[in-house]
Amino acid sequence: MTQIVPDGFGAALADAVQTVRTGRGVSVTALAEASGVSRAMIGKIERGEVQPTAALLARLAVALGVTLSELVARAEGEGQRVARHAAQPVWKDPATGYERRAVSPSTGSSLELVQAELPAGARVTYPAEIFRLAEQQIWVLAGHLRFHEGAQTHELDPGDCLHLGTPADCTFVNPGTQPCRYLVVLNKRAR
Repeated sequence: MTQIVPDGFGAALADAVQTVRTGRGVSVTALAEASGVSRAMIGKIERGEVQPTAALLARLAVALGVTLSELVARAEGEGQRVARHAAQPVWKDPATGYERRAVSPSTGSSLELVQAELPAGARVTYPAEIFRLAEQQIWVLAGHLRFHEGAQTHELDPGDCLHLGTPADCTFVNPGTQPCRYLVVLNKRAR
C-alpha cells in the first residue's frame, strides 16, 4: 500500500516551483507563455491552492528547464545520500490517480530513479519536451503498460525494459484491470 506524502509536501512542491522560477529570473508571465499554463493557474500552484496534474507539472518543469524529479527533490530537500522508503515523497496526480515515488536520494546526481503506479484504465500524456531533458528507460515491475512513443506503440509486461528513443509526445496507458507499476530511470542531459 502506497502512502501519500502529507499536505506539507504539496506546500513544499508549490514552493519548489516558485523557487526555481524566481531563481532563474523567470516572471509568471514568461512561464505562462513558455508552458502554456495560465498565469492564474501558476499563481494558484505557487500558493499551494491547487495540486497540479502530472501533465501540467511536466509542462512547467519543461518551461523551467528541470525534470519532474528535480522539482520533487527540491520539495523534499537536497543532500541526503539515503532515501528511506518511508521518507520518499509520493505525489498523486489528482486527475488520473497516477502515483509517482521519488526513489533516488536527493543528492543532485544526474541519475534518478522514479517508481510509478498507473491505476487500471488510466492514461498520462507528456509532451516531447520533457523527454529532451533526460535519457530515460522504463522497466515494468507489475501489470501491463501500453506506451505510446510518438507514432510507435510498445506493449510492456513485467521484466520488460524500454530505452526511449528520439523525444516525442508520449502516453503511458494501463489497459488492464490491475495497477501497473514501473520504474523510470533518468539520466539528465548536460545543459
